Amino acid sequence: MANQLNIFLLIGQSNMSGRGRVNEIPSLSNPQLFMFREGRWTTAGEPLHTDKPNMAGIGLGMSFGVELIKASGMAPIGLVPCAVGGTPLRRWMPGADLYDNAVATIRSALSNGKLSGVLWHQGEGDSGSFDDASSYGERLSKMIAGLRSDLSAEHVPVITGQLGSFLRKHEGYAFFELVNQQLRELEGQLSSYACVSAEGLTDNGDNLHFNAASLRNFGTRYARTYLELTENTRVSEQSL
Repeated sequence: MANQLNIFLLIGQSNMSGRGRVNEIPSLSNPQLFMFREGRWTTAGEPLHTDKPNMAGIGLGMSFGVELIKASGMAPIGLVPCAVGGTPLRRWMPGADLYDNAVATIRSALSNGKLSGVLWHQGEGDSGSFDDASSYGERLSKMIAGLRSDLSAEHVPVITGQLGSFLRKHEGYAFFELVNQQLRELEGQLSSYACVSAEGLTDNGDNLHFNAASLRNFGTRYARTYLELTENTRVSEQSL
């Protein structure tokens, strides 16, 4: 690949993988947007994830990449999709299976570029019990610290997103608002971290997964939040 990629790791569970129905909205593409699949880079196209092929669909990654290129000129961009639907945070902690797989995958991908950010969306799998939900922020902080250490990327931006408010209609996610609260509170505790609001986004009819149009919107929000975060960091560094 002629140009070094600005690489983003996509991790979490099904709403990062994307369960938006592909026939509901127009497809997205950009010749400067790539995805890492089966050990090689190829032009990005949906579905980005293949965690559950019979369910994978529109996610937030494509609109994130397209918006980032359009709004900032950052290009080329490489997306490394590693999210797996239905997974709790414990499987993403350092030493656990999904964490180790993501680290191995991104290390391989980084032979063609630099790590520019980490996109995370997860929490539904930890919203079913008070113990899991109340410890979510502390555990996520440890995961982020481990990821930054293992990838030698102490200040890499990490962008997370809140869970959808439609979860209150779904049995089994009684503590999702506690998870959302902690995702927000980490903004005052972690460097180079921001959380994206899910306000106004809607589900695909199952009270669990964002629909295709909302995921497009969510990805754009992730991109704008990333740009705001990195600009604020740059200004702060210049003022030192």
